[in-house]
Amino acid sequence: MITAVDIGTSLTKAAAFDDSGRVLAEASRQSHLEHYPDGRVEQDLDDVVSTVAAVVRDVGERTGQQPRAVALTGQGDGLWLRDSAGRPVRQPISWMDGRAAAVVKRWQRDGVSRQVYERTGNGLFPGAQGPLLAHLRDNEPESLRDAAVAGYCVDSVLHVLTGEISVDASDASVPFLDADTREYDERALEACGLTEFRHLLPKPARPRQLFELDANGAELLGLPQGLPVTAGPFDLPACAVGGGLHEFGDGLLIVGTTLACQVLTESGNRRWQEEPSGMWLCTPEENQLLHGMPAMVGTASLDWVLDLLGMEIGDLGGALEASPPGANDVSALPFLAPGGERSPFVDPRASGQISGVRLGTSRSDVVRAVCESVAYAARHCFEAAGLNGKLVACGGGTRSHPWAQVFADVLGQPLHLTDDPGMGARGAAVTAARALGDEVDSGEWTLPLREVRPNPEVRERYEDGYRRYRETLDSMRELWRDWMG
Repeated sequence: MITAVDIGTSLTKAAAFDDSGRVLAEASRQSHLEHYPDGRVEQDLDDVVSTVAAVVRDVGERTGQQPRAVALTGQGDGLWLRDSAGRPVRQPISWMDGRAAAVVKRWQRDGVSRQVYERTGNGLFPGAQGPLLAHLRDNEPESLRDAAVAGYCVDSVLHVLTGEISVDASDASVPFLDADTREYDERALEACGLTEFRHLLPKPARPRQLFELDANGAELLGLPQGLPVTAGPFDLPACAVGGGLHEFGDGLLIVGTTLACQVLTESGNRRWQEEPSGMWLCTPEENQLLHGMPAMVGTASLDWVLDLLGMEIGDLGGALEASPPGANDVSALPFLAPGGERSPFVDPRASGQISGVRLGTSRSDVVRAVCESVAYAARHCFEAAGLNGKLVACGGGTRSHPWAQVFADVLGQPLHLTDDPGMGARGAAVTAARALGDEVDSGEWTLPLREVRPNPEVRERYEDGYRRYRETLDSMRELWRDWMG
């Protein structure tokens, strides 16, 4: 048995897998996410670690078994500063944070974002480590002086559980790692003016590197000291592993807090955008990269509009059925995150919009318009990422069949859906099993997929809708620049 833990932005989930990939038990705990009015978003490392301990102990009690290994995955990006003992020197900063928006705007204007993109292929956005380091350098230098490590969520938990300072190459990919060489690009650091903080960046771990629980980690998890631990890949590439992506050109759509669009690509065969954006992520296979376009829009946009309209998530299916494709000419832009948008364009000023509303507009029309706008954003991302193969989809948003149908209709291709709610944990478990030397059959571990096919009768309507979405987006980006500088 392997216990895999997926440390999400607001929910930590664990699943115990047997040697054939069957789930034996699951557990989850909410973690606290602090949103401040000025766009700051922070977490608490002790709170996050407590959720990890709780879910690991929970699945252990439910199975009555001791795992062969603990496999960690979780949220990426942000900035988790800590000292050499693994203690935070300040509250961890979430990937959703918007405090470095001014840094990103300045770097876009001065060409820094372009220089970094040309070196690493990564777009810089407010919640990425580089802009956050620069913001703290200018506004909170004492935190950087006190820190020994500038890491991420998963390696911070690993540090607490094992005493080891490391980072998975998938996390380190953004923004300073050259994903082809798996080495930090010194010139990218120099372009950002962050060379003096190079010592804070941990050396990337070997693919599928094993660590061991130390006495503190063993006590926290209720497991023996020395038990093997893996830490990565982080949740986006872990989901690709769990979803069984193996052919170059295949894609994965995750409809969660992040609308994560990824395409499996051969190392050395990267494609570049006219506008710096997106991510090139290392995977456990050294010849494979993921071209990631993780948009800031996602289920949070839907949650917002449902709350605004006094509706519940259980009302979603009925709302989508009540309003026709095209939402009776109501349209939306779904950019509601404090940090703006990061894929397939970077704009800290991006904001949401609902248009075409009249006295006869229903709540269902507004809900459908927002759902369609998120699907349009996914199409925009996949066009940039180079999708040309099978598309696997997962995440909370895909559990609504009507919304999954919207995605299939807008994208114009079948969605291969799994009912597995823990694809990231599954990918982490596969990684751990292979690290232990197991011969893992990806087909055996991947759960059966069901297909949602696009409806050809609405194809023309959604082609027109996507064209209007892109035209509206282009117009609004000019207005955002004029309004907010």
